Amino acid sequence: MSWKKEVDEIELRQKLSKQQGGEEAIEIHHAKGRLSIRERIDALVSSGSFEEHGEGAGFAEKDAEGNITSFSPANYVIGFGEVNGRRLAVGGEDFTLKGGSPNGAGLRKSVYAEELAVQFRVPLVRLLEGGGGSVAGGGGTRPQTVGSPVYAEPRFKIIAEAMNIVPVVSAAMGPTAGFPAGRLVASHFSVMVKKTSQVLVAGPALVERALGVSMTKEELGGWEVHTRSGIVNNVADTEVEAFEQIKRFLGFMPQNVWELPERKDCGDDPNRNDEALLSIVPKDGRIPFEMRDLIEHVVDLGSWFEISPFYGQGQVTGFARLNGAVVGVIANDCRHFAGAMTATGSQKSKRLMELCDTFHIPIINFMDEPGFMIGPDAEQAGTIRYGMSAIAAAVQSTVPWANIAIHKSFGVASAAHYGPNTYKLAWPSWEMGALPVQGGVAVAFHREIAAASNPEEKRRELEEKLMEGRSPFPMMESFAVNELIDPRQTRSKLCQWINWIEPLLEELKGPVTWGMRP
Repeated sequence: MSWKKEVDEIELRQKLSKQQGGEEAIEIHHAKGRLSIRERIDALVSSGSFEEHGEGAGFAEKDAEGNITSFSPANYVIGFGEVNGRRLAVGGEDFTLKGGSPNGAGLRKSVYAEELAVQFRVPLVRLLEGGGGSVAGGGGTRPQTVGSPVYAEPRFKIIAEAMNIVPVVSAAMGPTAGFPAGRLVASHFSVMVKKTSQVLVAGPALVERALGVSMTKEELGGWEVHTRSGIVNNVADTEVEAFEQIKRFLGFMPQNVWELPERKDCGDDPNRNDEALLSIVPKDGRIPFEMRDLIEHVVDLGSWFEISPFYGQGQVTGFARLNGAVVGVIANDCRHFAGAMTATGSQKSKRLMELCDTFHIPIINFMDEPGFMIGPDAEQAGTIRYGMSAIAAAVQSTVPWANIAIHKSFGVASAAHYGPNTYKLAWPSWEMGALPVQGGVAVAFHREIAAASNPEEKRRELEEKLMEGRSPFPMMESFAVNELIDPRQTRSKLCQWINWIEPLLEELKGPVTWGMRP
């Protein structure tokens, strides 16, 4: 007597689970331009590295002899895989079964995703596509449980905890609503695929029923909506491009908060001095320049990875490497609002600060700050509150900062560009003060200008006089900056700084904590 019958049933269940929603359902899915969850996992992780958990989970119907007549797999796939030789947890909904709306086993496996990543201290990647809960229930003939046990911990607790322990990445691969949409935003980095994905609290039918508003899924939650709402960080033209962005982001991250990001041989001379930096900032301060070009001249060649380019556009955020070491980058983009800190820009900068603090990544700040955004729209958006929250995040940072004063720094908003013990470098193009000269003169000398025989000439005279007192050379003379430098020396100075601070990062390992912020 042996257990062969039972073993055969286990093997059959595992085989049937690979069929997902069936060939027809998978073909329909492909026709919409989308891969199945198992195809996505295979495309993301190294070949043959996926180790599935709960492979045979699902519900079987049997005949009177105990033979399986039908099998409904768990419609969430989860397991370990490898990306660039590093282990991670990866999972996602199977849209070919119930449109990704979780059945009983699928829900448990989805909740297990965060548990798996936290237990083994590895990054988590979610490949999301599903509609969350359904009034139709889990299906099948088995009785359904109602609610969670009273002693169970809140389902969302582990989702929140994971973000404080391991890197969490989510991708919207198709329509993503309800619980999957909530998971998407509970991430350190998120990306959505153009045309095939939408992110929604609720779909068009429910919105029309509740609010009487008729819109398509794309109008409600397409990529053009959510790259500007801040719901997702980046967008990809294809699923393959989304996988590449996920891999790039993970390349800047450690495995968990008890480790540091890996320093790599960059093959780029740390003393490279790009001649373009000498003239990249125009002499006429009213002419905009491209901050991203400046960043790429300074960081390791090919290492710049921007995050949230369409959100809070007065600020630029992302990751790069300096002499092989990972750094977070925050900068102003003078092409949008002159680089002013808007409500969304403040939130964008704060998020990058907190992400770097969580994973002990030094911050490089290229400052061209005209101040907080002004005007009725800015007031209605609560700019000063979000701006002060960004300042609080900066001054409470535990990681080393380097600030390069590029062009201007005015008003309270400038405080969001310095952490404790910041290494301060300045270019000769830097102008600083309580207010920009042009606006400050108009306010402080309005009576004198109005009384002049030639008000416009008087205004220019006052502006030129005040500009003479805003040279950065007195800041160097009084040791208010570490150094006033030739812009071409920026890379070499920062690569030197990286070597100084590297031993200090070891002391920062482990979870971080913050208090309440504005």
